[in-house]
Amino acid sequence: MKPGLQPGAIGELIWNVDSSMVITLGGDPRATVFSTPNMIMLMERAAREALRTFLDPGEESVGTDVQIQHVSGAGIGSVVLGEARVTAIDGKRIHFDVSAWCGDRQLGYGKHTRALVKLDRLIENLDKQSQEGPRAMNLIADEGALPSFKTLVFEQTGPVATVTLNRPGSLNAVNSEMTSDLEKLVRWLLGHKDQLRVVLLRGAGESFCAGDDIKELPGFTPEFARELSLRQAEMYLAWERLPQIVIALVHGDAMGGGCVAAYSADFRLASHDARFGMPEIKLGWPPGYGLAQLTNLIGKSRALEMCLLGEPLSAQKALDWGLVHELVPRGQLEKRGQFWAERLLKLPAEALRQTKLLLHLDEGSQPKVAYRADTEGYIRCLQLPEATEGIRAFIEKRQAKFR
Repeated sequence: MKPGLQPGAIGELIWNVDSSMVITLGGDPRATVFSTPNMIMLMERAAREALRTFLDPGEESVGTDVQIQHVSGAGIGSVVLGEARVTAIDGKRIHFDVSAWCGDRQLGYGKHTRALVKLDRLIENLDKQSQEGPRAMNLIADEGALPSFKTLVFEQTGPVATVTLNRPGSLNAVNSEMTSDLEKLVRWLLGHKDQLRVVLLRGAGESFCAGDDIKELPGFTPEFARELSLRQAEMYLAWERLPQIVIALVHGDAMGGGCVAAYSADFRLASHDARFGMPEIKLGWPPGYGLAQLTNLIGKSRALEMCLLGEPLSAQKALDWGLVHELVPRGQLEKRGQFWAERLLKLPAEALRQTKLLLHLDEGSQPKVAYRADTEGYIRCLQLPEATEGIRAFIEKRQAKFR
């Protein structure tokens, strides 16, 4: 560190509170406030600003400790100030008093410590961590033998795997057992990037996947329904981190969770009879996961139309909206999937893996965290009379009658 830093030195940072910095409390949009994690980040970055001019080339400061009291709120659109004052210098550790303000109103205050680090050492440690084995969301790579599946059929030809959702009597609806099988599959694929490069995902029987198994829901407690929804959300998000390219081959219906499965793949080929939809609203609840990915893929206006009306899209409309890459006759779907796989196999494996990873990382963090809010909205509605009527109507194969 360069000489000259003394106790009493101040760093400041001003932010405009935008939609990425807030949290809505109790589901009431009037209670949308500057979140505690973002307030802490503001104060930590103010401390970083205090040190910036004293850093040597190749040196940086990192936070090691923070103790914060959040005492007041600020709404979206507010201008907030973070202030950090150096209180002590202990070798490579610098201690601060930090505070956050909105005008003359204090939002928070506390203590913060930053340590000086050499970037080359930091990068070396990160490289070591990256060699500890891949993981995606909460799923850790399985480098062992292929697990057994009860609801999936797995076939491998060279570096290409074909995975079939295999509950044709239920239109391949995803139940808790299939969720566990898909989690096992993702873990295994993470651990076998050198053996497998492309995964073709298809459905047995007359549909790709009819969505989550509604008939299971009456037997679920709210706690189990929440846990299962979060597991499914994290499992589909994990497909973004798979080293393989995933191609969904969609025929018949891809509804609800089945639609999420399709658009979580990297490519979607569909037969002319395919239909895509997010019909949860007609059952009495919002989608429990997948909203951010859908919005990123087709845009907010079209995502609103799909999710608020709950009407299915024809294969042609899905193609026009960018939800599908190519339409083919049903009898040629698997052959066309193999053609796409062969095209990918001619390209450099690591470059494909890195390109896929970087494209998903460029979306930012929101798709990776918004599913928690999706699940809470789903659980809240699942406990209302409208959901009871929606489930009963689904089982009785009639139109739901909502108030």
